[in-house]
Amino acid sequence: MSKRPGRLAVLAALPAVTLLTLAGSSPVFAAEDTPAYQIDLEQLNDSGSKGTVLLSARGTELTVWIKSEGMVPGQPSAQHLHGSTEGHDFVCPDASADTDGDGIINNTEATVHYGDINIALTVSGDTDAAKSALAVDRMPVADKEGKISYKRTIPVSQDVVDHLKDLHVVQHGIDRNGNGKYDFDGAGKSELDPNLPQEATAPTNCGEVKGASVGSVPVGGIETGSGATATGVSPGVMTGAAGAVSAVAVGALLVVRRRAAAKAGGVA
Repeated sequence: MSKRPGRLAVLAALPAVTLLTLAGSSPVFAAEDTPAYQIDLEQLNDSGSKGTVLLSARGTELTVWIKSEGMVPGQPSAQHLHGSTEGHDFVCPDASADTDGDGIINNTEATVHYGDINIALTVSGDTDAAKSALAVDRMPVADKEGKISYKRTIPVSQDVVDHLKDLHVVQHGIDRNGNGKYDFDGAGKSELDPNLPQEATAPTNCGEVKGASVGSVPVGGIETGSGATATGVSPGVMTGAAGAVSAVAVGALLVVRRRAAAKAGGVA
């Protein structure tokens, strides 16, 4: 019975380690006092969009990684951190949020559930919600396959760092009439800005923080400051990181087995 706790402790740590696959080839592990969270993006408005987000804070600098797919090819996607820094509980909406029954959850209907915009996740420049929430010209653009890869480190308030677990990531942009672009024919005007189509501002996905602090998220080897990159992680880097995960896991299990054998009178 004495062997089991150690082995289970190693196995329990492995899911957090696998988050290295989102990192660079020379990751630096986050310290215990570095908040870090993973978010899975799930579709809204039957968009077919999905993705993964990693949030990691070092001091009052927040690094955001987003990889999503099922977006409208060649179109910009407004994206934000929504929610409260005052401890209020918000959630991603479901179909019941469509209170006017028009078949689309617009941003006003969804905000009741996932909260106001806290940070605009632009690719460059300002991230203030009041100034940049609809700065479509500074939002990431999906490639021809409808994929977005985003990474940026931005300065945030201490309140944001303290309440990362209460925030949600939302991406916007749908193609209701299936013509491959945002237009007024698909769903009319946006309730936020009549100069924009509803398709451009309706949420396409939403994600909530899953579980507690990840604790083994890379926070080194990335751009800092107000600059941004729209590049993702290459398949080669992801493969290399996955190999490192396997090596760490195997090594940890061998240590546990050797210690257990030594206690049982075997060869260490």
